[in-house]
Amino acid sequence: MDTTVRFWHGVLGARLTMNLATDSFRHYFFEFGPGCTVAFFEYRDQELDRFAKPAGIPSERAVQFDHLSLGLDDEEALLELRNRLKEHDCEVTEVVDHGTMRSIYFTDPNGIALEASWWVVDPTEHDDGYTDEVRYADPDPVPAVRELRATGELEWTPRTTLVDGETGVPSPGSS
Repeated sequence: MDTTVRFWHGVLGARLTMNLATDSFRHYFFEFGPGCTVAFFEYRDQELDRFAKPAGIPSERAVQFDHLSLGLDDEEALLELRNRLKEHDCEVTEVVDHGTMRSIYFTDPNGIALEASWWVVDPTEHDDGYTDEVRYADPDPVPAVRELRATGELEWTPRTTLVDGETGVPSPGSS
C-alpha cells in the first residue's frame, strides 16, 4: 500500500482522501475529481499472485482490480439505484453503513465489482493535513501517509515500466 500511495498521490496527483483499516486489511481512497475516488485494498498476512497486463491488450488471464466506486448525490439516489438493480434482477447487497459513507455492492456483466456510495462526510471536500481521525482511521498507516502528515510531501515515488504485450512481464529498458 505504501507504494500505491506514493504512485497514485505522488506521481498521478490523486489526493489521498481517506483510509480505513481492520485486523485483516487496509483500504485507501484517492480523489480524481469532486466525488470521484478510486479505492485500493491491502490484505494482511495474505500472499497474492501478481501479474501485469498492458492496457488495451487482451489476456488469457483473469484481469480484475478490486472494485470501482461510484459516487451518488444523496441517500435517496443510493436507494433508487438499489431498487433499480433489484427490478432488473441484478443481485445487490443491503446498504452497508461505513460511518463516513453508505454503500451498496454489485457486479457488472463483465465481472467487475462495483460499489455505489453516498458520502455522509465527503472526504474530497476537506484538506486537513491528513490528521482527521474519522477520515484517516488506519492506526498504523504506511510510511507514505506518515510523510504526508509530517511534511505534506512524499520522500520518494516509485518508478514504473511498460509491460511487454506478448510475455506480460515488464519490458527491460522501458521508461
